[in-house]
Amino acid sequence: MTGAALPFFVYGTLRPGEPNHALCLAGRTARVEAARLPGAVLHDGPGYPYALRDPGGGGVTGDLVHAAPGGYGELLAVLDRLEEYHGPGHPLNLYERLRCDVLRVRDGALVPAWVYVAAARAVPGPRIADGDWLSRRAVRGVPRTP
Repeated sequence: MTGAALPFFVYGTLRPGEPNHALCLAGRTARVEAARLPGAVLHDGPGYPYALRDPGGGGVTGDLVHAAPGGYGELLAVLDRLEEYHGPGHPLNLYERLRCDVLRVRDGALVPAWVYVAAARAVPGPRIADGDWLSRRAVRGVPRTP
């Protein structure tokens, strides 16, 4: 296991109702909480989004995902594989896994979490102005999975 057992901030295809939520998170989580990543912007990608750290950014909407008891190592491995994360600064990374403070919506608390942000080899597309992948998909008429 690498690093502290932090929750994960998910903002794209890992959110509830999205395809990778069912594939990667189903049965591996204890709870999911609405959250926002301040100081970041969201960009469209090839079927999935990229978050980029930007101190002037309006933030990215997503969820804090907490691993099921005893399942943290497995969940970390599944997410690292999905996000093509090979270790800090690795040239093959599509995303970097960073420890960031995330704003928990229910009480406004800043909570440390792992966040996968665009790595050097990522090619972000247009910015998603409101920072919410789900609203971007709704505007384009892309259905969510149940």
